[in-house]
Amino acid sequence: MLKVLIVDDDHNMVRLLTTLLTLDGFEVISEARAAEVLPIIYNERPDVVLMDVHLHDADGLEILSRIRADAGIARTPVIIASGRDVSEECRQAGANDFILKPYLPDQLTEALRKFATPS
Repeated sequence: MLKVLIVDDDHNMVRLLTTLLTLDGFEVISEARAAEVLPIIYNERPDVVLMDVHLHDADGLEILSRIRADAGIARTPVIIASGRDVSEECRQAGANDFILKPYLPDQLTEALRKFATPS
């Protein structure tokens, strides 16, 4: 079972994604607070992180930068999601992939499975 960490401060979106991904066979954990993302990656060791670019207490690209700078978790696959096409900025910042909102459920699961490796 692939473990996905959802980093998003939209609680409705997190509930929806958790239901969708759980039904599709993923193990899902979530976090809305930027300060907790790196500790959760260390503790939970997700196979892939799905992170919104705009969070209420931080910018997703800043968090991505901290992930990539930390040797212990730098290789964790990260997919950034946004309602604006900031795909180029995300890839330059080190994202493995970018997904434009709104996306279809199949698009999301395909993107996650592409980068996730079972632990």
